[in-house]
Amino acid sequence: MQRDSSLDALLDLHGQVLVIDPETRHWVRFTVRRVPISDAKPHGLDYSLTLHGPDGERLVGFDNAHAVRSQTGPAGRAGGAFDHKHRLRLVRPYDYQDAATLLGDFWAEVDAVLREKGIFT
Repeated sequence: MQRDSSLDALLDLHGQVLVIDPETRHWVRFTVRRVPISDAKPHGLDYSLTLHGPDGERLVGFDNAHAVRSQTGPAGRAGGAFDHKHRLRLVRPYDYQDAATLLGDFWAEVDAVLREKGIFT
């Protein structure tokens, strides 16, 4: 397995809280740690990248803290993918490829939600 050269940049973000828009008080938080490789975390990372509104509500989140259902309703199976994304109230599996892609996907989702809310044009 080839080393992910973008992993150091992701790990360096651990503990960072960045204000995205001081006027509307939206902010992001990064929690990224190395963990032993397992079936749940085959990339050896425990991560949470989140966008929050002024009241602290999570608007966007990419993480691998718990398993998510593969689909909604009675047919959905619990214990599916651990890597997933939250977008407002919706939770979907996320296909982790590497740290650079994760960061790009996170920032793209942040940008899309802020545009939808009229914060960025």
